[in-house]
Amino acid sequence: TAILDYSTPAYRNRIINGAMVIDQRNAGASVTVNSSTATYPVDRFAGRGVASAGVFTAQQSSTAPTGFNNSVVCTVTTSATPASTDAYLFRQNIEGFNVADLGWGTANAKSVTLSFQVYSSLTGTFGGVVQNSSANRTYAFTYTIPSANTWTSISITIPGDTTGSWTRNTNANSFQLFFSLGQGSNGLGTANTWQAADLRGVTGQVNLVGTNAATWYLSNVQLEAGSTPTPFDYKPYTM
Repeated sequence: TAILDYSTPAYRNRIINGAMVIDQRNAGASVTVNSSTATYPVDRFAGRGVASAGVFTAQQSSTAPTGFNNSVVCTVTTSATPASTDAYLFRQNIEGFNVADLGWGTANAKSVTLSFQVYSSLTGTFGGVVQNSSANRTYAFTYTIPSANTWTSISITIPGDTTGSWTRNTNANSFQLFFSLGQGSNGLGTANTWQAADLRGVTGQVNLVGTNAATWYLSNVQLEAGSTPTPFDYKPYTM
């Protein structure tokens, strides 16, 4: 695993393949997500359905924000109301080497800014979380899609976690970013505060899986140190 210098402008994004341009497994073909096994529609991003009822598909798409070429689209093929322990997710895990400088779990923990562009057939308040690999430190966040089938730019600043256990200086999973597509009551919590809990969504969020044929597109995902979002860090294909 290469260790990059994130103090330089060229390497500020901790997310890999945030513009969804690389799909080595499927070459753009749709994959079905209906189990707890991670299913990868594009490199580094996975769908999971920790549930028994709802099903969605995911695939690389050419529907993209202006100036870009790709996104991922998740489409509900079997709708369901999430039971209390159900979780429908789209996520990326980040290795410890790539977030070691953030100092999470220490008194010097840095804030980060998460930015992305999103487009859905549904409108309203959606949810997601960042979480440690032990699933016992979670920060839930919300974002709003005001208009259906229109790209919306989102920016969320997350304070660094000064407690909890965060993997650093290793290629093991350290930081988990989840976008919730449907969540049962056991995994819902309050947004905008660190909690010693395993949360996967936010109370009152839109559950995409509750609407058959609903779609949700995601592109240009960026996670960077600091409280100010910067233009998308578009790395060369080889990186």
